Amino acid sequence: MKPGKTCSLTAAYLARAGRRVLVLERRPVIGGAAVSEQVFPGFTFSVFSYVVSLLRPEIIRDLELPRHGLQILPLESTIVPLPNGDYLGSWGDADLTRRELCRHSARDAEASVAYGRLMVQMAQAVKPLLGMMPPDPTSLRPGDLKGLLKLGRHLRSLGREQFHALYKLLTMSSADYLEEWFEFEPLKATKSASGIIGTFMGPRSPGSAYVLLHHYMGEIDGAFRAWGFCKGGNGTISQAIARAALEKGAEIRTEAPVRQVLLERGRAVGVVLGSGEECRAPVIVSGLDARRTYLELVDRRALPDELLEQVQRFRFRGSSGKVNLALSELPDFTCLPGVGAHHRGAISISPSLDYLERAYDDAKYGSFSKRPYMDIIFPSVIDPNMAPPGRHVASIFVQYCPYAIEGGWTDARREAFGDTVIDTLSEYAPNLKSAILHAQVLTPADIERTVGLSEGNIFQGELALQQLFFLRPAARWSSYRTPIPGYYQCGSSTHPGGGVMGAAGRLAAQRILSDT
Repeated sequence: MKPGKTCSLTAAYLARAGRRVLVLERRPVIGGAAVSEQVFPGFTFSVFSYVVSLLRPEIIRDLELPRHGLQILPLESTIVPLPNGDYLGSWGDADLTRRELCRHSARDAEASVAYGRLMVQMAQAVKPLLGMMPPDPTSLRPGDLKGLLKLGRHLRSLGREQFHALYKLLTMSSADYLEEWFEFEPLKATKSASGIIGTFMGPRSPGSAYVLLHHYMGEIDGAFRAWGFCKGGNGTISQAIARAALEKGAEIRTEAPVRQVLLERGRAVGVVLGSGEECRAPVIVSGLDARRTYLELVDRRALPDELLEQVQRFRFRGSSGKVNLALSELPDFTCLPGVGAHHRGAISISPSLDYLERAYDDAKYGSFSKRPYMDIIFPSVIDPNMAPPGRHVASIFVQYCPYAIEGGWTDARREAFGDTVIDTLSEYAPNLKSAILHAQVLTPADIERTVGLSEGNIFQGELALQQLFFLRPAARWSSYRTPIPGYYQCGSSTHPGGGVMGAAGRLAAQRILSDT
């Protein structure tokens, strides 16, 4: 039950194994935060999540997703407009990128080769953990002991240099880590931005280096750190997974909100829908986040106090907003005038580490960032079907936009947040305001209300070190089981977290199949 590609993915794997599966979705469209919708007539948006890279290759292969409509188009560049009218560019061509870095810092151009090599090694070192069932380090059960032995062997195989590098990435701030490598401020800031996405941390916060690594683990066709756009928007990913599940015999019902999990003699035996209808099954799987899975759908008296306390302490703290624009023309950037290849990639507003840290300071004290970090793409340039001929759409991811804003979110504050985003981007593309036909502004409160993500956190809980692996979402309950027999969890609140990845759904299906 519940939205999202992850729940549909679990259903697809279970149906593939011959199980009868029913998926229940509250909204009219399946996909959770990975949906494509015509917010304005003729303009299609990836309303919430908007790029793809972390989707596991084994899932794409297992479910034959390209046959079901999945087509990932590469984002060919990242451009950082600078306040002085210059820019920093990173291109799909490694030689071109190196020449661009030399223009700003010959030292950084040399360092980037070694840095890139090490980060690929780190991504490859962590990659096996994404497909590993988290063992309980306090358990003496054979399965957990076997998992710990497997983990120990893997870490031992890394070698001293790689292990030390991994330890630093797990504990340092992204800013401190990158300052060991580079000197050019916009380069450090843009790379460190990957360490703050979806978190309530600044680039100088310890632990943000791991989030940087988490996003570095993305790959497309075997190329690490490659990001792409799904043709048709991210809703196409959800639809492809749903088609794979349907082909294997699963049933999917939309507009079927779950009100309660039915318990009989301490076991989950079904669910009650908002309409009052009961659906019974021997296994119930929640794709909701940990707070909703444990604190809203079941009687708390059926759960141990230890688990309840951990779930109540589990941090969400949504910090990201989204602005979707329908445009009459593409933004004309002062640093790169006219329409060009840069519109086929990403635009990053991240001129310095101090800029990002000040944006975080605003959020710490209960306000959205007055000068926000932004990651912008123009999907209609990559896939012209996203907008009418001659028109365009822009997808703007914004950090920071805290859920717990002082005084709460109101229509006026949402409008002020949207104006801040547009004003900031207009400093680099002066024609933007006159090109806007329609605008959709989404705060974490809107995300929570629309797709059910607690506090609007895009990862169903922060990717902080104390909320990873066998601590996600709680110690002793990270193996996709819950204390209630027949009740499982498969959402991004479980290992290895979120980011249009799908790994949690696959691992949850493996756990259910091994138990039943």
